[in-house]
Amino acid sequence: MNDRYNIHSQLEHLQSKYVGTGHSDTTKFEWLVNQHRDSAASYIGHENLLDYFALAENESKARVKFTLLEKMLQPCGNPPERPEET
Repeated sequence: MNDRYNIHSQLEHLQSKYVGTGHSDTTKFEWLVNQHRDSAASYIGHENLLDYFALAENESKARVKFTLLEKMLQPCGNPPERPEET
């Protein structure tokens, strides 16, 4: 029983420390936004992937990096409206 509580508290600690790990109340939209932002950050951070995208799109590396940074603002569009709870 003690191990179960310890694992649960470790999971809660990770979820509070790292935003992208999610939690029980994470919506599908929030999860997708985290995935898209993590992917874009990875593409920007790895020069070889950035070179590949620039070559495939026939754009400069700076333009591809700028486009990826812009997409990080709202990668999945506007958030869905939540129903009002009263």
